[in-house]
Amino acid sequence: MTRAAGRAAALQKPRVILALLLLLALTSVMLLDGYLRAEVGGDQRVRSNASASEVPDDVIDGGPILSFRNGEAQSRSVPEKTIALTFDDGPNPTWTPQILKILEQNDVPGTFFLVGSMVSRYPGIVDDLVDQGNEVGIHTFTHVDLSYQSDARIQREMAQTQLALAGAAGITTTLFRAPYSSETDAIDNYSWPVYKKLGAQGYTSVFVDTDSDDWKRPGVSKIIEWATPSKNKGASVLFHDAGGERSQTVDALGTYIKKMKAKGYTFTTISGAVQQADEDAGVLPGAPQGQGTGTAGANGATGTAGATGTGTGADAGAAGNSLQAAHRTATGATLYEGKALVAAVAVAEWTVPGLATGLAVVGVAVMARFAMMLILARRHHRRRNRRRFSWGPPVTRPVTVVVPAYNEKECIANTLRSLALSTHPIEIIVVDDGSTDGTKEIAESLGIPNVRVIRQENAGKPAALNNGVRHASHDIVVMMDGDTVFEADTVRHLVQPFADPGVGAVAGNAKVGNRNTVIGAWQHIEYVMGFNLDRRMYDLLRCMPTIPGAIGAFRREAVLAVGGMSEDTLAEDTDITIAMHREGWRVVYQEHAKAWTEAPGSLKQLWSQRYRWSYGTMQALWKHRGSLTDKGPSGRFGRVGMPLVVLFQIVTPVFAPLIDVFTVYSMIFIDFKASLLAWLAVLCVQLVCAAYAFRLDREKYRYLLMMPLQQLVYRQMMYLVLIHSCVTALTGGRLRWQKLKRTGEVGTPAGAN
Repeated sequence: MTRAAGRAAALQKPRVILALLLLLALTSVMLLDGYLRAEVGGDQRVRSNASASEVPDDVIDGGPILSFRNGEAQSRSVPEKTIALTFDDGPNPTWTPQILKILEQNDVPGTFFLVGSMVSRYPGIVDDLVDQGNEVGIHTFTHVDLSYQSDARIQREMAQTQLALAGAAGITTTLFRAPYSSETDAIDNYSWPVYKKLGAQGYTSVFVDTDSDDWKRPGVSKIIEWATPSKNKGASVLFHDAGGERSQTVDALGTYIKKMKAKGYTFTTISGAVQQADEDAGVLPGAPQGQGTGTAGANGATGTAGATGTGTGADAGAAGNSLQAAHRTATGATLYEGKALVAAVAVAEWTVPGLATGLAVVGVAVMARFAMMLILARRHHRRRNRRRFSWGPPVTRPVTVVVPAYNEKECIANTLRSLALSTHPIEIIVVDDGSTDGTKEIAESLGIPNVRVIRQENAGKPAALNNGVRHASHDIVVMMDGDTVFEADTVRHLVQPFADPGVGAVAGNAKVGNRNTVIGAWQHIEYVMGFNLDRRMYDLLRCMPTIPGAIGAFRREAVLAVGGMSEDTLAEDTDITIAMHREGWRVVYQEHAKAWTEAPGSLKQLWSQRYRWSYGTMQALWKHRGSLTDKGPSGRFGRVGMPLVVLFQIVTPVFAPLIDVFTVYSMIFIDFKASLLAWLAVLCVQLVCAAYAFRLDREKYRYLLMMPLQQLVYRQMMYLVLIHSCVTALTGGRLRWQKLKRTGEVGTPAGAN
């Protein structure tokens, strides 16, 4: 590698990294969104059959508020004729604000056990909830049953919810209610260690002693009946403000509050109930109600948020409000990490719906492209292969074949021998572009008639082609790569369209010769399906964007009229094709003119080739952007061909990874079976298109067995290549020509299938 090439490669590395980082960022946003959207279903409780032999009797038979003093469990009940309204599973943007409004109208506080993922999605509701004087507790981050989780998962669920509360309302809390928890007599040997560990960290666990069962949606009257304590008892009453359709809860709540007030009940929060119970028991205000060591919002519930130390359950951080005594003011790292979490979630909340919309657009575009290719390819095949079709009088005059060659010692002999078998009279010009491996000597030593070898200093492929055109003896010039072989009648088929005086250039049918490797088979599918079906479509629309470098033919006068092969872009074949359209020449596709080319044999070489193609195409489109506003033939290509190329070869492929990303996202977070079936349906559509393309080209179907793997591996690489090219274009990068390593394994066309 030269110093210049080394510098160019070094400059590309940051762009590759940037492209990968963009993809990683997108994936991370979607994973975060999927994690946050874990569904919270009905809070149905099933009494466990597990043993409760390790659970103290005074806990099982005790009240619904469980805390720990110096490691000892202590239960409390809500005082008589007192109700602590508790709400699980929120916040919800529909139901929580309605419930808050009812509480405010009736001057009643509530205690809301919030799901951390919902808190991070709707932080404004939580902030309003706290400002209104309500109390909050933790209901885990993803509404998971902690009884069967590892210690690390338990700590993560608690810490993430604390961070969400810190980011949303600037607080943390010492209250906890486990999802799917029930009355204290349902505590068993699986759940008891969880409550003990959290109690040691300063958390107060809150259970249920009066359940409205509103999640069953039994009707307003039943909800009120089931939520009413018996015999003037105090109660921790459970309602839900999320987790399903909660209109019955909303309808019942106001009536329930009025009914209970009429019976002489007062309403308070869990902290208020604890304080009242302690006062009734003669416990001095401010006496410790629970003790532990940890960091609030991160590793535990005690102490000042963001600071590590020994703290108390109900006596610290109450800020003068006994109804919110469980709250702690979030400071330091906890506060900033919480705000960062909320901000990240906000980004995901905006990004994912936008991506979903983009996915719908891309999906429609992809399906539209498949439909267009099938319809137009069929029409093209039927039109060109009917018996009466003719380009005009047969073209029999000699033509010039130009072969640019740079260090092609492995391939040049096969290339020239295949041309020597041509059934059409040809002149062969080999332009040796400063080869250092003896390419010129090999070409001259073959002794093939009508072969001229022109030596030039290394100047690049466009310069070599232009040199060959200048030395051409005939008015039709066929261009091919030095690693390509022609069939005997390839040139004859290729030049027949020039019987039409309006045709300025002809694209041939390039085929992968080394298709017996996995990478070769993938490229073979791509060539047959993508390139050749596309060319049939573009041919009928009269906006062919590219004549392949491996096989193309031009009127010499047309090439000279547009200034020859340009060195302005890395895709000189696309550049000159567009230039000829703009000059009013017609460019057509000749499916029967076949060339066998050696495709890259490694992923690294494939990346280099496709990167150059993608970037060069973007350069050519940008160079000819003026055609969008031109009149005549130039304007036709600009307003028909260019939008199609941009849509189908740049925009759609760039965003096509969304289909795969959303498929994985849906499989993990939504519906695995439905998502898999959708992916398989798209694959079937592609298989149908590929099978039809193989039929038109009379290829063997066995290669289609590689297509599912191609979609999983090869296509992803092509996405990254295109994204890499876009990043290079947007950052103003430049790319040098790269020479691919050749093996010369594509020999005679016979048996290439």
